[in-house]
Amino acid sequence: MTDVLGPGADLASVVGEQPDPVLFATVSGAHLYGFPSRDSDVDLRGVHMLPTAALVGLGEPEETRSRMWFRDGTEMDLVTHDLRKFVRLMLRRNGYVLEQLLSPLVVRTSDEHRELISLAPDVVTRHHAHHYRGFASTQWRLFEKSGELKPLLYTFRVLLTGIHLMRSGEVQADLPTLAGQIASPAYLADLIAAKAEREHGPADIPRARAEEDVERLHVLLDEAQEASELPDAASAYDALHAFVVRVRLDGFGGGQDVVPGGLAVPGGLPER
Repeated sequence: MTDVLGPGADLASVVGEQPDPVLFATVSGAHLYGFPSRDSDVDLRGVHMLPTAALVGLGEPEETRSRMWFRDGTEMDLVTHDLRKFVRLMLRRNGYVLEQLLSPLVVRTSDEHRELISLAPDVVTRHHAHHYRGFASTQWRLFEKSGELKPLLYTFRVLLTGIHLMRSGEVQADLPTLAGQIASPAYLADLIAAKAEREHGPADIPRARAEEDVERLHVLLDEAQEASELPDAASAYDALHAFVVRVRLDGFGGGQDVVPGGLAVPGGLPER
């Protein structure tokens, strides 16, 4: 992880400070997407395990925890969900949580993390295209308002991720990798290089040209969804239900921090 995030990014200690056990924690955001800036924050995402009493008592359980702060000069953005909520999100055709689960930038892993990864292929459907289509439209509107490079790169990234997912069943979030696999604008490499220098810089490209390319990728996503061999519905509900119940009742065995620079799991989905 040090090679990816730079010196001083002691993310394992951040995870270790959480009030409840963490089944897994990974890096998401610009570092996962392949276009971090020198001043990018670190988006840390994961799953925590609430005690059973917190779920069966009268109080409202803290199913989502979110915090932003600076640590050793780096802005941290930490979001974790309780296991039950995270799995429910997986079943709601949410590509974002799949990207977090399958991120190769792993800070903490566990046997339960690996088991959840093994179940991921059976939640992917052709309707995940709606997630990426909607996300791209939101980011494009942000670009239209701000003219900034960041939402433009997000627009391209999510469209290409959606196209790749529909064609292959694999979750791939790295923009440079995607651009090498799917016909993409040649200027993306220059935009990524510009983003590396400045987090909130302007997009130095004619808006009409970008709009034309974005519209073309929307068409490709539509066509990829129409031709996709992915199923219409997830088939992992029963297995995921049993997994959540077992882990909750039997207890969590504990996680393992990944050594700096190490990757605990491969990117993408396991084979079907």
